[in-house]
Amino acid sequence: MQWEVVIGLETHAQLSTVSKIFSGAPTAFGAEPNTQACGVDIALPGVLPVLNTGAVERAIRFGLAVGAKINSPSIFARKNYFYPDLPKGYQISQYELPIVTGGEIPIHSPTRGEIKIRLTRAHLEEDAGKSLHEDFSGRTGIDLNRAGTPLLEIVSEPEMCSAAEAVAYAKALHELVTWHEICDGNMQEGSFRCDANVSVRPEGSNILGTRREIKNLNSFRFLQQAIEYEVQWQIGELEDGRSIQQATVLFDPDTGETRMMRTKEDAHDYRYFPDPDLLPLFVSDDWIKKVFSETSESPGNRKSRYQQNYALSASDADYLTSDRYISDYFEGTLKLLSDLDQSKAAKQILNLMKGRLASSLADKGLSYSKSPLKPLALAGLVRLAVENVIPSSTANVAVTTMFTGSDKSVGEVFSQLKFRQFSDERIPRDFAERLSSDHNMSVGSWNYASFGTVTQADMWPSREVADNLDNIVDQVLAANAQQVADFRAGKEKAFNSLVGQVMKASRGKANPQQVNDILRRKLAP
Repeated sequence: MQWEVVIGLETHAQLSTVSKIFSGAPTAFGAEPNTQACGVDIALPGVLPVLNTGAVERAIRFGLAVGAKINSPSIFARKNYFYPDLPKGYQISQYELPIVTGGEIPIHSPTRGEIKIRLTRAHLEEDAGKSLHEDFSGRTGIDLNRAGTPLLEIVSEPEMCSAAEAVAYAKALHELVTWHEICDGNMQEGSFRCDANVSVRPEGSNILGTRREIKNLNSFRFLQQAIEYEVQWQIGELEDGRSIQQATVLFDPDTGETRMMRTKEDAHDYRYFPDPDLLPLFVSDDWIKKVFSETSESPGNRKSRYQQNYALSASDADYLTSDRYISDYFEGTLKLLSDLDQSKAAKQILNLMKGRLASSLADKGLSYSKSPLKPLALAGLVRLAVENVIPSSTANVAVTTMFTGSDKSVGEVFSQLKFRQFSDERIPRDFAERLSSDHNMSVGSWNYASFGTVTQADMWPSREVADNLDNIVDQVLAANAQQVADFRAGKEKAFNSLVGQVMKASRGKANPQQVNDILRRKLAP
C-alpha cells in the first residue's frame, strides 16, 4: 500500500518583550532559577494579571505580515491542567476567539514547487515553568523563571506532506518572526520551538489518520529527523495490522527515535472557560493602522524590489533578505548613494558585503548590526569604485583595511595601499569640492565624517599621473605595430590584446575604462 503523510505544525514563538505577558517581571534568559517569577506569575492570592501592550502589538504585527484577520474582540481563557511547572494549575491562553485567524506562509516545496501553507490561527498565551531533571539525585527541580513569558502560538493547517516541507515552513516562519522583531528566534534558548502533528493515510484517502504530536522540537534538524522517524514508525504499525493511538510523544536526539509521553488530550479535557480576571481584548482600527505604519517591509517584498529595481539575481536577493540586519545594512548604504546609478551602486555594495566584509565579520564573530565598518564608510568606498576613482578590486582590499583600522582616514588608507588609478581625467570638480570642504557636514547624501580628514590631494590625481598613463599607451602602440594594423583591419581581438598590454605596463593601476577610451581615441582613423 502507498501512504500519504499529513503534517501540521504548532509553533511557540516567545515574544520579544522585556517583561512578561501579565506582569512586570523580566524575561531575560539565563537568570538564576526562580529569580524572575513574581506573585502574578505564580498566582499568589489577591494578585491580578494586567495585559502587556507590547505582546498585543507583536501579535498584530504578525497578523499583518501573514495577511490574516485581526479579531476584535479576542478572549483570554483558562486552560486547566495539572503539572508541577504550572503553578496556577491553569494556563492563560486564547481558545474560541484568538487574536489572529487565517493568513498564509509561502514556501518552496522540493516536490510541489511554490506553495502556500494556510494558518488556522495565532493566539497569545503565557508559558509554563521548566522542570529540571539533572543534578537533583533522582528528583526533579522546578524553575519558574519562564512562567508568564509571553508566547504567540501559531497553528498551521495540516497541509504539509513531508518532513522537508515542514522544515521549509518552519524556516520561513522563523525568518518572518525574526525579521519583524516579533521573536528573537533563538532556538537553543527555547524562544522558537515547534510541535509537529503527524499522521499517515492510504494514498488517495480523504480521511485523516490518527495523529501523534511530537513536542518541543528546538532545531530544524531535529524537526526533520523526528518527523521522518515518526512517519516510518506509523507506517510500520499500520502495515503490521496495529492501530495508531493518539498520543503526545518526545523525540530523543541520541537515538533518533520518538517515544510516547502520554495519551493525547482533546480540547474538552482542558475545560476551557473565559478568564474572569481579564476583560475581552478590543483592537481598534487606529491601533492596527499604527502598528502597520511601524511595520517594516516584508522580506518577500524587498526581495522582489531588489530584483526589479536593481537587476539583482534571485540568489543575491535571497542573500540580502536572509537576515534583517544584512538587508538594513544594504538599504542604509544604498540610501547614501541616491545620486548614483542605483543598479551599479547596488551591485558594488553587494559584492563588498558578500566578499571581504562578510569574511571580516565572520572572523570576529560579529553580525552586521555590530560591524565596525558602518554603512556611511562603505558608501564612501562604493562611490569611489562606481565613479572610477578606484578599481573594484582595490575597494575589496580597502574594506579589510578600514574594518581593522576604523580610525584611519581615507587619505591614510589610500597612501598605505596606493589606491589611486592612472587616469587621464580628473575627478569631477563637484566631487572633489565635496570632499575638500567641511568633512563633518552632510552635503546632499555625501558625508565622510566617519573617515576622518580627507584632503583634496588625497582624492585628486595629479596631472603627472594622467600624463604617465598617456605615455604608457603611446609606448604600447609603438611596440605593437602589427596589432595596431590588425585592429584597423577590423580584428577586434587585437584591441583586447592592446588593452592587456597597457594594464600590464601600468602594473594593474590603470583604470580599464579610461584605457579603453584612450586607445580608441588614439586608434581612430
